[in-house]
Amino acid sequence: MPNGNLNKWLHSDVADEQPSLSLLQRLSIAIDVGNGLDHLHHHCQKPIVHCDLKPSNILLDNDMVAHVGDFGLAKFLPHLMNPTQSSSIGVRGTIGYAAPEYGLGSEVSMNGDVYSYGILLLEMATGKEPTDDIFVEGFNLHNFARMALPNRVLEIVDPILLQEDEGGNNNEGPTQARNDCKVECLICMIKVG
Repeated sequence: MPNGNLNKWLHSDVADEQPSLSLLQRLSIAIDVGNGLDHLHHHCQKPIVHCDLKPSNILLDNDMVAHVGDFGLAKFLPHLMNPTQSSSIGVRGTIGYAAPEYGLGSEVSMNGDVYSYGILLLEMATGKEPTDDIFVEGFNLHNFARMALPNRVLEIVDPILLQEDEGGNNNEGPTQARNDCKVECLICMIKVG
């Protein structure tokens, strides 16, 4: 895709001089990915579970519309699943993005993709990968986000998002209203994640 993948936009090196994504662009990408998952899970002849949703598998076209890609681990869901059935195949997906129950041998499900989508939302809001060095000894991206809700969200969001719209000289009027709206939007995004 012309604009590469989401990982490149979220975690590029400073030397790359890659422009950053605004909050509005991130929300648009999140909606595109959500729509893609909805299509796979509910609108295909047989439901499809992606099994490896992560930023490097989200491709961006000329208009920055997101497309879910890399279906190498995808599975068709049978119409009737046995919830007690398990598998010894092992973890499906990428560490940090794969649902924890996959590590316990659980069968693939739409819930696994939903978990990965939540991690993706948290990564888009915080700029932190789920395998970041700060996440050790049971501390993870979910805990990191949960501890900040609702009053300390600005402490954990991607600093690039806080640099947007810094052109105004005062914090009153329309600029303050925009900032309040941005904070509320980030809180909602982190809650969903």
